[in-house]
Amino acid sequence: MVLTRSQARTFYDRFGEKQDAQGFYEDAALGDLIAHAMFEQAEGVFEFGCGTGRLASRLLANHLPASARYLGIDISQTMIDLAYKRVSPYEERARVALSDGSMSIPLPDCSVDRVVSTYVLDLLSETDTDQLVSEAHRVLTPNGKLCLVSLTKGKGIVARVVSGLWSAIFRLHAPVVGGCRPIRLESFISPQFWAVEYRNVITQFGVPSEVLIARPVLNAQQDIEIGRAGRAHR
Repeated sequence: MVLTRSQARTFYDRFGEKQDAQGFYEDAALGDLIAHAMFEQAEGVFEFGCGTGRLASRLLANHLPASARYLGIDISQTMIDLAYKRVSPYEERARVALSDGSMSIPLPDCSVDRVVSTYVLDLLSETDTDQLVSEAHRVLTPNGKLCLVSLTKGKGIVARVVSGLWSAIFRLHAPVVGGCRPIRLESFISPQFWAVEYRNVITQFGVPSEVLIARPVLNAQQDIEIGRAGRAHR
């Protein structure tokens, strides 16, 4: 079973700065996400589960336009404190906030063009993941992108062994692996609502990570409403 929100908060409050040590297997996948998500064109970025702010500071320093706004939330006060220090040089356009643990995104409809979540969905229940993905669809602009990275099932022999062992430990005692387990992100991306633009599996030191970028598919009513909004601004 996945960790409860209270258990996750307690674990990551204790884990703190040790989170960054996981960069040995995360960084290659994060680099692949950055290479394909066109953050240079983004004006509004929301990150669900900002952790220590390592990705946020990387985006703000090297990839986002100077005009871009960033908001990150996390369930752990320890993580928020660490992230605040990292984004403080950009405080005029970046902020982080403590989450209550719900899947609601505290933003209006169609208000950001990137929703990012890395190594978080592999902590969540399927129900919570479905809700978060639905919320991302709500807050993204029509040309926005959902940008995800998670642990996943391995393909090669070593990766299959590592992901299989990880899953076994999770089933026995989830807190040992921080509540994370390998999942398949694509299974949560319905073609009725999303068009997958990029998907890749990156294996670093035997640990496989799935990188997925998708854009929202609009229904007919949304197309009409967006058209009306566009005409109103002319």
